[in-house]
Amino acid sequence: MVEPVGNHYVVARPVYSENLFNEEHEKLHRYHKTFWDHLKRYFSCSPQKAKKIVLHLFPVISWLPAYRFREWILSDISSGINTGLVAVLQGLAFALLVNVPPGYGLYAAFFPILVYFIFGTSRHISVGPFPVLSLMVGGAVVRLVPDESAGNSTSTNTSAIDAERVMVAASVTFLSGIFQLLLGIFRFGFIVIYLSQPLISGFTTAAAIHVLVSQLKFMFQLNVPGFNKPFGIIYTLESVFSQITKTNIADLVTSLVVLVVVFIVKEINERYKAKLPAPIPIELLVTVLAALISYFVKFEEKFNVAVIGKLQEGFQAPVAPDIGVFQKCVVDSISIAIVGFAVAFSVAKVYSVKHDYPIDGNQELIAFGLGNIVGGSFKGFASSTALSRSGVQESTGGKTQIAGIISAIIVLIVILAIGFLLAPLQKSVLASLALGNLKGMLMQFKEIVILWKKDKCDCVIWVVTFLAAVFLGLDIGLATAVAFQLLTVVIRSQIPSCTVLANVGRSNIYRNRKDFTDIYEPEGVKIFKCSSPIFFANIEFFRQKLITAVGFNPQRILRKRNKALRKIRKMLKKGELQVTPKGMICVVNHTQESDEELDNNSIEELDQPTNMTDLPIQINWGADLPLGITVPRVDIHSIILDFSSVSFLDFSAMRVLQKTLKEFVRIDIDVYITGAPEGFLDKLERSAFFDEEIKTSMLFLTIHDAVLHILMKKDVASSPKLKLSEEKGSGKDYVVIPTNGLRSREHTIPTETKF
Repeated sequence: MVEPVGNHYVVARPVYSENLFNEEHEKLHRYHKTFWDHLKRYFSCSPQKAKKIVLHLFPVISWLPAYRFREWILSDISSGINTGLVAVLQGLAFALLVNVPPGYGLYAAFFPILVYFIFGTSRHISVGPFPVLSLMVGGAVVRLVPDESAGNSTSTNTSAIDAERVMVAASVTFLSGIFQLLLGIFRFGFIVIYLSQPLISGFTTAAAIHVLVSQLKFMFQLNVPGFNKPFGIIYTLESVFSQITKTNIADLVTSLVVLVVVFIVKEINERYKAKLPAPIPIELLVTVLAALISYFVKFEEKFNVAVIGKLQEGFQAPVAPDIGVFQKCVVDSISIAIVGFAVAFSVAKVYSVKHDYPIDGNQELIAFGLGNIVGGSFKGFASSTALSRSGVQESTGGKTQIAGIISAIIVLIVILAIGFLLAPLQKSVLASLALGNLKGMLMQFKEIVILWKKDKCDCVIWVVTFLAAVFLGLDIGLATAVAFQLLTVVIRSQIPSCTVLANVGRSNIYRNRKDFTDIYEPEGVKIFKCSSPIFFANIEFFRQKLITAVGFNPQRILRKRNKALRKIRKMLKKGELQVTPKGMICVVNHTQESDEELDNNSIEELDQPTNMTDLPIQINWGADLPLGITVPRVDIHSIILDFSSVSFLDFSAMRVLQKTLKEFVRIDIDVYITGAPEGFLDKLERSAFFDEEIKTSMLFLTIHDAVLHILMKKDVASSPKLKLSEEKGSGKDYVVIPTNGLRSREHTIPTETKF
């Protein structure tokens, strides 16, 4: 019973071991479903289940009928127009990262939106090209179709190279879509948990550096080949600076002017976003202005600048992917699939929390997978969601994916009708617009200082991810980063936090004895806590920490005692020892014998329990021993292992733990386990953990239960005296622990507890 007394509480209950608690409180038998039960349920069919599957697979069916037309349609139209204009420009700009003609970026900004409208679960993200994915696709494109040749094609002209690159980009996108679709079908949406926030942040920052370096050739208008290999960024910079004298001044000046204008206006949008009805569409304004100036001034003829040229009008027929590209780009496609999903899901989750609606990771994988399959079939490249574009869609009032359909219509208009107006636009302008969207990613460098203050391990993950992705490339860098992150998890679990606890505040609270001054440690009792799972990789570390905490190795003590017993038996047999009422007396001068002679080459015997049944006297190992016999003294009589933070214990660790506990028990030290998780006792019993030495009575509910049990069991001078007092009217006897024990208010313990 718990009785509140002001801001305190008073508890009167027995001292509970696991056995006693289970005797007094009957447990319900729960049926745990087997694998076959889950399999039968998965393949069972009913009208309700069929309806649920359809609604789950086609989320549009559930939200579109509930669409609030009068309340939302104007906001969605406004948001869709703004987002569509940004999507057009980003599609053209990010196509440069893929190393394909800019017009194909419009396909990547159109088809995935239509698919996501039907299959996606987020209402606010804008699906389409994303700079990191575009750069990853571009890396595969340049590797398979270098600048200097058209691969296996007999023609080496520019159009043939572009055609091959478009096919490679489409095939890589198609394959990444297949991977995403399969991961979604087989419910692997949880893989995003292996990409931590520091890893994603460091990776996207490194990708921003790659984007920056890749656009230098368009800003300077230099002939820089692609280097998609480890340390390729260094080779790219070397090529740029070796040709720096060939820079086209007109392109460079245009790029710098556009960059400055875009950064200034974006800063204004960010600083005054609360006052502005909508962000200033600086990308659109710059593009229109630059296209008009290029058209009237004829930059291409006067200054020999590179322009977009004529965009493809209409849609091309869908094409089958190149199977040969599949074989060469499996790793690239897997990386693109995982990164694209991770980024999109992270952004979608932010908006789902903000606007309070659920999203499904597995359904998102299916939606993006189908979007990339359809987009790749129409010669688009990989899609995800650009943070800036999604921000525009949400901040301008977008309520649902109707805004996405409106933005797709804007892209469609450009593809079918007005794409020719962008023909005179300089590529350096698109490069600057691509760089203008990197500000948010580049500002992530600030996270290094923040992470160092909060969690140094996460900071190291960020730095390693960044350096690996920058110097090894995005694909190898991502694999390296994930491997390093998993390694940190292994190391942290392999080196768990182990502490010695003490009573704090003279109550039932136990904390690290190094953190508090007002502590009480029962004499002869060590309370040891491990704050992690215990398994094959860290069990030896756990054992060593426990030995360090108690101050001795129980195996060494046991062997010393068995050697001492062997020596005592030998001396008694020779008459060198005599037993008196005061103990054993050595009657001859002791002759030193080597440990090897005492071992008799049988170390296994020394690890067995000490057996004194054949001796005429019981030996007190804490008292003085006969001359020449020394055994280290042990000042501990009880050890409490707090397993409240141990989530699991595997079979390998169980064997080592059993052996360690037996070593303590064999030197007369009682061991108790407290706070064990649910089902822990059952698992130990199934694994034959208990025997004549290790018994189930060692398990207690809490540390305090075990401490009180020890204080009552050990009636020694250093322990508090236990006084029985009859409580009238209660019908129960109580054990009262005086204030010279835990030195607090009296603790009443019913003597019904069996010890």
